[in-house]
Amino acid sequence: MRSSNRWLPIIPIAAFLFAAAAPAPEAFHFVILGDRTGEPVPDVYEHVLADATSSDPAFVVTTGDTIQGLDDTSADAEWRQVEQILVPYRRFRLYLAPGNHDIWSEPSENLFRKYAGHPPHYSFDYGPAHFTILDNSRSDQFSPDELSFLERDLKAHASQPVKFIISHRPSWIFNVLAGNPDFPLHRLARTYGVQYVVAGHLHEMLHFKLEGIEYISTPSSGGHLRGSEKYGDGWFFGYAGVDVRKGTADFRIHQIHGSVTALNDWGPGGLVLVK
Repeated sequence: MRSSNRWLPIIPIAAFLFAAAAPAPEAFHFVILGDRTGEPVPDVYEHVLADATSSDPAFVVTTGDTIQGLDDTSADAEWRQVEQILVPYRRFRLYLAPGNHDIWSEPSENLFRKYAGHPPHYSFDYGPAHFTILDNSRSDQFSPDELSFLERDLKAHASQPVKFIISHRPSWIFNVLAGNPDFPLHRLARTYGVQYVVAGHLHEMLHFKLEGIEYISTPSSGGHLRGSEKYGDGWFFGYAGVDVRKGTADFRIHQIHGSVTALNDWGPGGLVLVK
């Protein structure tokens, strides 16, 4: 496995000392978890994590909001609580995106760096895939620095055939809803062949397509449900399982103890096709 930034897991580092010895396969399975918090519902995240890892994924990526946060005095204790939750899953590599409940101040950013083991933005390769994790934890939009990092990173990994951009806030959503391709993130994604742009924050499963790029809002993995709270509108607890092979990624959207759907079963307004 090759990484453009040093990665250290949220749980004890010694458990992973030799985890990267084997070369990454050309075809593999991983999972994407949505928000754990944002007024978390008790025990949901634990059920989501158990179900998501039952498929033995190569690794787990999150879209942020790992702790409830927003309070510098209690944040460290919350991160330690997450460590304990993750102890049974120490064999899985975990890549965290920073959410607004994870980083809201300089001290909270320092804690994120400590427990996540990497900066708020970073990237890594696995087999034929490249993942760029961006930080929009403290802004609804991507800052110029984030976009500069993204451009440098995508340019340096242009040869990777499968590319994902992952962040917490769906900073792209209003442009994509309007069908407007003229915004910086999309221009960079199109230039460097990014196929998938994934975010959390909304706690709602939504799917958009713009000029061949798939934009995905993940369902909640523990944070409270909003809106109508109806499954068909995208309000449910779950995660995405992703199979990468032959230059593409096949998403399966899992509702906990419920339906498994394809990505194309979902649209900008929720469920559009029931199989």
